[in-house]
Amino acid sequence: MTRYCLTVTCPSRRGIVAAISTFLAEHGCNITDSAQFDDAETNQFFMRISFTPEDGAALEALTADFASIADGMGMTYAFHDESEKMKVVIMVSRFGHCLNDLLYRVKIGALPVEIVAVISNHMDYQKVVVNADIPFHCIKVTKENKPQAEAEIMKVVEDTGAELIVLARYMQILSDEMCQKMSGRIINIHHSFLPSFKGANPYKQAFERGVKLIGATSHYVTADLDEGPIIEQDIVRITHAQSASDYVSLGRDVEASVLARAIHAHVHHRAFLNGNKTVVFPASPGSFSSERMG
Repeated sequence: MTRYCLTVTCPSRRGIVAAISTFLAEHGCNITDSAQFDDAETNQFFMRISFTPEDGAALEALTADFASIADGMGMTYAFHDESEKMKVVIMVSRFGHCLNDLLYRVKIGALPVEIVAVISNHMDYQKVVVNADIPFHCIKVTKENKPQAEAEIMKVVEDTGAELIVLARYMQILSDEMCQKMSGRIINIHHSFLPSFKGANPYKQAFERGVKLIGATSHYVTADLDEGPIIEQDIVRITHAQSASDYVSLGRDVEASVLARAIHAHVHHRAFLNGNKTVVFPASPGSFSSERMG
């Protein structure tokens, strides 16, 4: 069954939900799932609606017809076909746990994305990527060639038509220009020890301080490095009995899980930028199901 979703952001006012639901009903659409949030601090309204076009309404027609309502209420909006897979470029360095986790989730259909390329500044995962029938690009980055390297990266993104870049433990800092150009379309993952434990071996630093929680944060990338709007976070509890290597292993697991959940929210159009924060709606029924298990 065809299913679309509509995402809306606009200044808060009376009548938004009524206008949207009336429009969909008049166009023969049946709402199957809906989530909304009215932010009193920013005076912004956010909404995501899943629906089925029972009378065969096309996305193009819905988009065009909705313009008059959107203009009258100052809406930013988009209609999406939920069956379409978002094109994604993954970037990785020498830690492969997130990359391998994403490759598996995509393989079984747990993430509705098409990985159109993997970019790395090392050759470590070339064989893994190529064996998955995904183009691999090794683009070395140094202080001297950084502008040229980023130009190569952006060429891959543009040539593949990628809509999202995922930094799956890519250990290079992106330029302000690239962050601005891809605003809201780059997702990063890192441990949640910041700002307490910076630099090399943060897990070792945490072990030496007896930290009892290991966490991970996935966020949209901005020029503020690891301080972009947060999409997803999680933690795992540990005790005094764990070793420093245990910290690392547990950290890998939570990083992979948190990154996957953040990507899931983005590609299902559940994540909205809201200034320095995000609004992330719950997943629609059935959106976590896989094409095949195991």
